[in-house]
Amino acid sequence: MMKAVMYHYVRPDSTNLPFFKNLHVEDFEKQLDFFEETYGFVDKNDFLKSLETGQPVRGVVLTFDDGFKDHYKYVMPILLERKLWGLFYINTGVHQQQKILDVHRIHLLLGKYSGEEVYLKLNEILENKHLKDEEITAFKEDTYQLQINDAHAALVKRTLNYYIDYDYRESILDALMDHFFENQDHLFSETYISPTEMIEMQEKGMVIGSHTVNHLIMSKLSLARQEEEILDSFEYLMTHIVPLDIKTFCYPYGGFHTFTKETETLLEKHQVQFSFNVESRDITSNDLHNRKQALPRYDCNEFPYGKCRN
Repeated sequence: MMKAVMYHYVRPDSTNLPFFKNLHVEDFEKQLDFFEETYGFVDKNDFLKSLETGQPVRGVVLTFDDGFKDHYKYVMPILLERKLWGLFYINTGVHQQQKILDVHRIHLLLGKYSGEEVYLKLNEILENKHLKDEEITAFKEDTYQLQINDAHAALVKRTLNYYIDYDYRESILDALMDHFFENQDHLFSETYISPTEMIEMQEKGMVIGSHTVNHLIMSKLSLARQEEEILDSFEYLMTHIVPLDIKTFCYPYGGFHTFTKETETLLEKHQVQFSFNVESRDITSNDLHNRKQALPRYDCNEFPYGKCRN
């Protein structure tokens, strides 16, 4: 059956970020070998045809979230050498604001320092008014089930991604970054694909899609704000990249707790061809016929060679 697989950071390990959770480039190549031998890959035209016919094609579809420099620097050359393609989902807010997204600043903090160190500093900064108590129960059991985190790192991520009131998160992360990183000037350009690089990727056969503007949990937003996140992201991509070959979207964080049926309706309304959720199962004919705005995909760490080394 047809399997979509999700990746984020794919890079060599770095002594500057000893705790960083990334898939090593060598393991990425080993996983591609495994997929080739076990399932094969879905040709791009065959994948697009399956969306029209509702009949899945056997093989693997590769997806990459967040528009990281890794995808241009390491992933694309490997895919081109193997005559493969991938779907790359971009958070457009980073380019509009020229600032690293909060979610990625969390990754940098937990990559440079231990979860315990970051947790202790966060605990000093947090006040009761910063947290939304009613959301802790809703998200506590559903998040980070497929990732490997120590207890402190997991708590930091849950707090900053789910429990905190969004009105306070940016300022709290500003304080954490200022405390832990003396020089931040180089971080932006080292983290994200540039618009020029995105154009090159599409010209070479890769698919560029929307991952919203600000990488927020859609289910936490009003319907009007969700629509802004969708429309503004596509407007930026189609204005600053080139007219998109394919109009596709994927949900930040993923999982059914991160979006609603109304979100799916918005995507249909604005003629998005298909969207990816995170759900550990194959894409079926029923998905292609009845729920193209929540296509399932696996995390790469569910397959051999897909786990971080550190």
